[in-house]
Amino acid sequence: MKTNPIPDHVPPGLVRDFSLFTSPGMAPTPNGDPHAAVACVHDGPPIFYSPSNTRDGRGTWVVTRAKDQRRVLQDTETFSSHRSIFASALGEHWPVIPLELDPPAHGVFRALLDPLFSSRRVMALEPAIRVKAGALIDGIARERTSCDVMKDFALPFTVSVFLSFLGLSQRRSEVLAGWVSDLLHGTANERTAAARSIVAFIDEIAAKRRKAPAVDFMTFVVEAEIEGRSLTEEEVRGIGVLFLVGGLDTVATAIGFDMAYLARNPTDQELLRNEPDRLVLAAEELLRAYSTVQMIRVATKDIEFEGVPIHKGDYVSCATMIANRDPSEFNCPHTIDLARQGNHHTAFGYGPHLCLGAHLARREIVIGLREWLARIPAFRIKEGTAPITHGGRVFGINNLILTWT
Repeated sequence: MKTNPIPDHVPPGLVRDFSLFTSPGMAPTPNGDPHAAVACVHDGPPIFYSPSNTRDGRGTWVVTRAKDQRRVLQDTETFSSHRSIFASALGEHWPVIPLELDPPAHGVFRALLDPLFSSRRVMALEPAIRVKAGALIDGIARERTSCDVMKDFALPFTVSVFLSFLGLSQRRSEVLAGWVSDLLHGTANERTAAARSIVAFIDEIAAKRRKAPAVDFMTFVVEAEIEGRSLTEEEVRGIGVLFLVGGLDTVATAIGFDMAYLARNPTDQELLRNEPDRLVLAAEELLRAYSTVQMIRVATKDIEFEGVPIHKGDYVSCATMIANRDPSEFNCPHTIDLARQGNHHTAFGYGPHLCLGAHLARREIVIGLREWLARIPAFRIKEGTAPITHGGRVFGINNLILTWT
């Protein structure tokens, strides 16, 4: 990975050889634990400079304490989320919406989209989500006594739920999941090709809904108005891309890490199987312990933050997997306590950009685990196989082969 020069204003004593992409434990590793590997950052300064902590090798300030990350994420005036990271892969400059918008434009689009993801609407979707999970698991249980959880359950389940939410056909679910995987985890060429495919797909659906409206998410977006005007094509694209990318990979990954934990901890697995009402609290602890996303902000001006000289244009990393293992915030942070109370994790972000789909994601995880535990007997990782985990902008797990009697 290319490393850019360290800026002159960065004190040498605050430079640290750490990267969520290349540090020990971050490369794809059988039976790896990238979440435990980030513990090393809590032994040093609360904020330090990493020379290469992005996919393109750009340096970032790394904020290690949860309370400091919350300050950064709340202060949108000083720390902007506008990076156009998706569009820049195509040589374009439109933002994904509302994630890469700053106030006041951000608030306008959040007000438009928030009702679609309300807890009431998610509750109304629960029966259909439960049916999708049950049907997938029943199909697995009828035919075999082992499966690749990510390929056979987690991805098909979350893709099915999300495509139904968007009002899109299930016909291309595998293709869409492949595009998102390539975008988040692939090579440079794979990422660019996936980005072009996703944009073309969203533009195609938007064009169809303009001509033939339906009762679905994309029709709502193409017909929506803000401040007395219709949305532009780039705004429609920015919304569609965000929800396609954000809704497919991250929830499936969370379910994968949860399944791996339960496979290795039969006592907790049996507890949740016998007492499924514990799953809501347990899911929050698993979200804390296995957070997957690094959020990056861009400084809008020169400031001193906790004694650190951050200059305009500097990247500031707020990695959820670091904040949620902060020993000053969580007692015994590397211990998984499924009954942990007061679990104020930031797995879904914090502040104005708190994940729009958090209600839906939580219910997918709880329902997916509940239906799996209700239908599949005591399971374990298949002998002779090893889950492969990796770090990066979004942590991941694959090759999770579970077996049961």
